[in-house]
Amino acid sequence: MSNVTPLATARLSATDTLVIELVEANERPAVVIVRWPAKASILHPRRFPDAAAVVARMFAVASTELAAIKSRRKL
Repeated sequence: MSNVTPLATARLSATDTLVIELVEANERPAVVIVRWPAKASILHPRRFPDAAAVVARMFAVASTELAAIKSRRKL
């Protein structure tokens, strides 16, 4: 059985969401899964810097959350 812990989620556009999860299974080592949109995200060039900042912030949040989880229990 797998235990899935959301680390971070963010909207890239009106239709695209990016999700980062920690997945822990009894039989396998823990892994981090990044769920990118199934299709390419279309952004106006003026919106690209904001989308890039959202992705960078999201990875920072996920990294911080993972560090907190690792400090509370062994992974």
